[in-house]
Amino acid sequence: MQERINELRQKIVQALNLQDIAPEEIDPDEQLVGGRLGIDSIDVLEMVMMVEKDYGLTIDNRELGARVFASVRALAAFIENPTAETPN
Repeated sequence: MQERINELRQKIVQALNLQDIAPEEIDPDEQLVGGRLGIDSIDVLEMVMMVEKDYGLTIDNRELGARVFASVRALAAFIENPTAETPN
């Protein structure tokens, strides 16, 4: 799981062009949307497209998206096991 978290931190920094943040500075448990990183709804759409393209997974409703993008750890858990209940 730690390897997936590290991979996702890099992908998030690249996909969202977070130039002032190093991937290792992202706490895997910190709130992604509306938190310190300044991720907004447009950024969430970018992350949805990244997940669909890179992992072949679909996030097709707002409730699932809110759970999946709660943190990097929640996103990693979803990618590892998309049918499991995603932690809040």
